[in-house]
Amino acid sequence: MGVGILPEKAAANQQQLKKQRRSSSNLWEIIPILFGVIWLIIAFYPVLYMFMTSLRPLTDFFTDIPWLPPTHPTFANYGDILSNDFGLYFANTAFVTVCSVLLIVVVSLFASYAISKIRNGFTQAVFSLFLVGLAIPLQATIIPIYAMITDLHLYDTLFALILPSVAFGIPLSILVLVTYIRDIPKELHESMLLDGAGHFRILRSLVVPLSRPALITVVIYETIQVWNGFLFPLVLTQSASVRVLPLALWSFQGQYTTNVPAILAAVFLSATPIILLYIFGRRQLLGGLVAGFSK
Repeated sequence: MGVGILPEKAAANQQQLKKQRRSSSNLWEIIPILFGVIWLIIAFYPVLYMFMTSLRPLTDFFTDIPWLPPTHPTFANYGDILSNDFGLYFANTAFVTVCSVLLIVVVSLFASYAISKIRNGFTQAVFSLFLVGLAIPLQATIIPIYAMITDLHLYDTLFALILPSVAFGIPLSILVLVTYIRDIPKELHESMLLDGAGHFRILRSLVVPLSRPALITVVIYETIQVWNGFLFPLVLTQSASVRVLPLALWSFQGQYTTNVPAILAAVFLSATPIILLYIFGRRQLLGGLVAGFSK
């Protein structure tokens, strides 16, 4: 009798140990999820607060509880902002961003291909020159840029914002693309050369498809940088007809000094494209940043 009970006790103990291990493993799986949810709330709440406040009437802004939804939501603040040339400022910002990012991608792609696949002293010297551009702070060049833009008779135009944005966006874009293009197998490149393909065909048929994550990374990052740029519009433009959103928000702050909901409505409208861009492109952004350095 006693001998038969021992195996049963051993089996029960093993099952109990397995249950304890499962519970401990489940606990360690729940802890990261819990911290992730907490971080999501911390990161997303400012956007939610900005949206809720933009829906409050000015009278309710001083009486409502700030972290709760508005008691009398209204879109009047958005109407006030849209009636004050917000559409023009949005169009100006979109024009500058699209032109700048397009030029950055085209120039960076050609330069990165030449640096990665046509290795000689000249291309390596050019690459080193671009890397030096990463160490130059934007604030240190604003006076020379102002003088150059004035000499080119581009002051107070949208093109005055495009050229400096392209110049400061190219170095980092080339660094990302070169790191990624160098990891493309040499055999593919050499086989296309043996088949008689030129560099433009190789670039179009081989490099661009395989470098898509890096290109998407460059597009997203540079779009955010140009869209949120403030120093160049402040120094290189003056007229309201060429004003972009960051500078327009600054002017709205002076115009709606006491109307905080209206200011936050303008901020939410200007930030919405960037928020959507990040939501739909975050995986490509992280993948492009990591892939080139992890291969």
